[in-house]
Amino acid sequence: MRSFVLSLFLLSIVHGQTHAANELRARTHLDIGLKDKNPDTRKQAVQALGLVGPRDPYATQLPSLLDDKDIEVRLAVISSLLDLKNKNTANALKKALDGDVPEVSFAAAKALWTLGDPSGRSALVSVLSGDMKTQSGFITKQKRDALRMMHTPKTMFLFALRQGIGFAPIPGLGEGLSSLQGILGDPSVSGRATAALLLGADKDPHVLPALKDALEDKDWSVRAAAVHSIALRNDPALEAELLPLFDDTKEAVRVRAAAGYLRLEWIRSARKK
Repeated sequence: MRSFVLSLFLLSIVHGQTHAANELRARTHLDIGLKDKNPDTRKQAVQALGLVGPRDPYATQLPSLLDDKDIEVRLAVISSLLDLKNKNTANALKKALDGDVPEVSFAAAKALWTLGDPSGRSALVSVLSGDMKTQSGFITKQKRDALRMMHTPKTMFLFALRQGIGFAPIPGLGEGLSSLQGILGDPSVSGRATAALLLGADKDPHVLPALKDALEDKDWSVRAAAVHSIALRNDPALEAELLPLFDDTKEAVRVRAAAGYLRLEWIRSARKK
């Protein structure tokens, strides 16, 4: 009996040592990856931190990686910060929002909006109004890759938009997911169009005027996004705003204006019954 207990005791020590050794190995892999000279390796390590959870030392270390010289690494940091969601997340994202790289600032604005932070909404309104850029003027290959990643509508991004934009569903009417995918799926879609989609259901008094102004924007994707968002507000009083877009030079805008008008007219008729 005594030897059996001793065996269990020794086994527990070995198991504990093995567990500690494995944890050390895991931490070492992450630490090496975060400091690697290859930006792709650093990006992968940063993305992996979202699996760890909001635990130190990584939760504390992650915001400092917003100073990485590689744009895609910084974009990955923003995504992981959103994953971890601790008390310092918003402050870290605000730091990124005030940076000098438009792609990073735009990503931070979208993340802050997702968290419900007022600064995110303000930044997206600035994007929609044209006061805040979403692209760098001089686009290097690195920045082009970041833009491509930002503008490619991944399944999870579409799901997040569908779940998080906040449009109230109405029985018998679609949620506009196909229209949404059509806008985001075009490689020429602008960041300001994405802002119009994200702000669509926001009730802040500055948003609707910005969407109405966007109906006359020179960028077709912004006009299409504004039509989409206005239609999904389900307010028949806005149907007159869509009429001028029936003659838009871009078919993608014309058909959305027509469909949006029919949607709002259907709602008007249903409410009279």
